[in-house]
Amino acid sequence: MNSTFTTILRTILGLALLVFGANKFYPFIPIFDMAPAAANFMDSLQSSGYVLSVVATLEIIIGLMLIFKKFVPFALILLAPIALNILLFHIFLDVSGILVAILIVGINAILIYKYWKSYRPLFQ
Repeated sequence: MNSTFTTILRTILGLALLVFGANKFYPFIPIFDMAPAAANFMDSLQSSGYVLSVVATLEIIIGLMLIFKKFVPFALILLAPIALNILLFHIFLDVSGILVAILIVGINAILIYKYWKSYRPLFQ
């Protein structure tokens, strides 16, 4: 669990979550044109008034947990449904950003595998 590889992946994932979470509150990354279905979906999330704020807050909290190595197995499990939805959004609505989505899901899966000892009691 404490290998250099694991530390690098954990830090990269944590930083990515911090950046993308902060971007939802204070947009500093330019928004590229999305397919109409993707734009409609994002507009509906935005108009709900809370969904994107909750996701952004969770991304920032999870990112900090990963960077500071606090409750990492818990952070990875919290991130799993968010990462899966990011991937599904890009598969079905906006293929242009799928590389980042695959990276996030892949790093999350690798880290869950690396911390698997922490999850074993859940399956006994």
